[in-house]
Amino acid sequence: MEHLHRPLYAPDLLVNALNQEPHRPLLEILGGDRLTVGDVRDLTSRYCQALHSLGYSKGSRVGLLSSNRPEVLMVANAIQILAAIYVPMHPLGGLDDHLHVVTDAQIDVLVFDEARYGDRARALAEQVPGLQLLSLGSSSHGADLVALAGEFEPQPLVAPVVAGDDVLRLGYSGGTTGKPKALASVQRTGLATISIMMAEWEWPAPLRFLSCTPLSHAGAAMFLPTLLKGGTMLVLPAFDPVQVLQTIQDYQINCVMLVPTMIYALLDHPRFDEFDLSSLETVFYGASAISPARLKEAIERIGPVFMQFYGQAEAPMAITILRKHEHDVNDPLRLASCGRPVPWLHVALLDANNQPVPDGEPGEICIRGPLVMNGYRDNPTLTAEAFAGGWLHSGDVAIRDGDGFLRIIDRTKDMIVTGGFNVYPREVEDILAEDPAVAQVAVIGVPHEKWGEAITALVVLREGKSVSVEALRERVIARKGAYQAPKTIEFIDAIPQTPVGKPDKKRLRERYRTIT
Repeated sequence: MEHLHRPLYAPDLLVNALNQEPHRPLLEILGGDRLTVGDVRDLTSRYCQALHSLGYSKGSRVGLLSSNRPEVLMVANAIQILAAIYVPMHPLGGLDDHLHVVTDAQIDVLVFDEARYGDRARALAEQVPGLQLLSLGSSSHGADLVALAGEFEPQPLVAPVVAGDDVLRLGYSGGTTGKPKALASVQRTGLATISIMMAEWEWPAPLRFLSCTPLSHAGAAMFLPTLLKGGTMLVLPAFDPVQVLQTIQDYQINCVMLVPTMIYALLDHPRFDEFDLSSLETVFYGASAISPARLKEAIERIGPVFMQFYGQAEAPMAITILRKHEHDVNDPLRLASCGRPVPWLHVALLDANNQPVPDGEPGEICIRGPLVMNGYRDNPTLTAEAFAGGWLHSGDVAIRDGDGFLRIIDRTKDMIVTGGFNVYPREVEDILAEDPAVAQVAVIGVPHEKWGEAITALVVLREGKSVSVEALRERVIARKGAYQAPKTIEFIDAIPQTPVGKPDKKRLRERYRTIT
């Protein structure tokens, strides 16, 4: 009777779906084999048995560092079914980033792609005595997990018995304001994420999904919805604008997930207009703020197919959504919105005293509900700060309009205090990005003797375009007043990105420390 009313968590959903429709096409890595549901089921079983034979089971911490290859999904599936703890390592991370994750998470074994990350795995093993290595392919360091899995015969998949507070994943925040913080995703948050995505996101039918983000991160988050929706997933080795455009055209892709910098790269590519993208029905986008001007351009050139999701590692993927029909190209404030809260959560805008703010006034986005993490691992001080007043404090400052749409105006830590006035960089960035010569822009505050902080804009121009510094300053003055206009505007070749595709303002602030 103890399991009579137990919810089905993500591992249950995974096993149930993999045990149905074995002959249905499911997965293809571009240039590789096409795998059916049955193929993925059997490969998952083999990797489960291989990992279990090496002593890894419930609670084991398994790190994964790999490029996009099918084994990534099989290993991730196997970790779920073993009720082990998945510790993804970003494929674009540096040695220091990876070393921090390995040591902080205290991983038991690192599964790595020998062809791409063999040297990195060896460097980590040299610095972390006792770190076990398993290679995806033949390697002189660690057993070949692919070969070992091939020694087993597929067995029926059986979902583990897990509880809502059991840890399924150790993730790390983006780290733009310091060392990435470890947070434990539990089975409850995993179930809430997939439930909200299935119910609220706008999925085409039949679903033909293109994944061009790392499978170890956002790409893998789309696997279970694709499986449950009866769709197919085509995976690119990495993001390449021409390859993405070509694949959408050739495979009649109708759904893709992109971060804003990827959208900009597609729009700005000189070959963009050569490709037929008419098959696209939904473009999911999120992870960082998008320029309303660039979003309007994307809608006008690709179509009304864009759906925004807003979340964070502490409450992943699904706090608010801006549906396709809610994108009004004639309303810049609507295009700057992250949408309305999903009905599965309590979402409020609160002031510094944890009191609700009226519509039109800035407040911090705060969340309650099953999507919220349990806390930062082994860091009760940070956890208490994040949960002050019984809410998860997102760190994002937003304004709610009369129709309930939220417009994020900035991160609390990115707010600039100049001459005693609060300036939200996002608002200045959106105005500068309206100039047709501007491709991307980042606004930061740097220390200044007179102003406390001086507003600095780093601007990337579109190819072949130009605009004067004074014209950009006047654009901001006309809309927001002189005190919000950048003291300095510098044209640069590119804005540095974090491994998850967000503008890396921490690096920019380090580079531009003072303005005279």
